Amino acid sequence: MKDDVVDQFQNKVSELLVRHRSILDSLSKFQQSGSRANRAIVKAVTNCGCLSVCASRQSCPPEIDLKDCKQYMESHVKGELCEQCRETVEEELGNHLFYLAAVCHLLNLDLVDVFDREFQKISTLGVFHLS
Repeated sequence: MKDDVVDQFQNKVSELLVRHRSILDSLSKFQQSGSRANRAIVKAVTNCGCLSVCASRQSCPPEIDLKDCKQYMESHVKGELCEQCRETVEEELGNHLFYLAAVCHLLNLDLVDVFDREFQKISTLGVFHLS
């Protein structure tokens, strides 16, 4: 079912691609949309204050296995997005997904296949995927 939603989303994006039909336009919009999503999260901290970031060095006891380190790591995020900030962040992330789907379409990539391959990779490699 979820694959259908992603397929439908990518198909709808391909229908709507008019102004950013060039791969260069879509790539620059993809990068810009990522920046706007980041900025919306930053503004939730600096303007609204519904979130705060309290960051310090991450440390994990040396005798702990890598797979168990997760319990010692923090997100550094305190609080929760208020309704207005949540709406803004969701909108910006949605725009970012739009341009991701646009880039996939223009390169003849199926977004579901990209998700599936990444899922298989992280499932196989587990915690070693990011180390």
